[in-house]
Amino acid sequence: MTKIITIIALFVASVVSAQGQFEQGMGKALQTWKEGKPSEAVAQLERIASVEKTNWLPNYYIAFINTTQAFGEKDKAKMESLLTVAQKAQDVCNELAQDNPEVLVMQAMIHTAWIVYDPMTNGQKLSGDVMYILNKAYKIAPENPRVVFQKASFEIGMAQYFGQDTKPMCAQIEKAIELFATFKPETAFHPSWGLDRAQAELKKCK
Repeated sequence: MTKIITIIALFVASVVSAQGQFEQGMGKALQTWKEGKPSEAVAQLERIASVEKTNWLPNYYIAFINTTQAFGEKDKAKMESLLTVAQKAQDVCNELAQDNPEVLVMQAMIHTAWIVYDPMTNGQKLSGDVMYILNKAYKIAPENPRVVFQKASFEIGMAQYFGQDTKPMCAQIEKAIELFATFKPETAFHPSWGLDRAQAELKKCK
């Protein structure tokens, strides 16, 4: 009996230790990113992902950091490289967390970045996919502020392209901002970003 209790105690201790290491690693990686060192942060997250093979969060942030960089990158070759790395990490997320609204939003963001990369080629090819993914995410989590914001933001771009009224989408961005006030991430490391982007987008609506 004592032996069984000891084995259980050791197992629990190892699980707690692993959780502690994960939290420390994620905290360090995200802090490194906040300090303006995305490449170093991605390297740290890749090390975490290699250990935490069933956790989608490290790969989510690898995809997020690379995609965020890609949107601000003017060098097409660098942008392509960033989005390729992002999609590789995203593929892991897609397997680990199917129908997760946060993961769906991330995939839509990567596709949107590819549209920005080459609007003439990718706009027609990927716009339908982006709307399908965001509509799917919205059906799953209509109260998720990132889902509401990303859907409205993409629809604004589409409406502007076709010369349509953007007021309904602007109203959705206002709704997203309200949702940010009450949304509670599952853990400290689950996605919580987007309020500043929604506020900036809303200013363009005025």
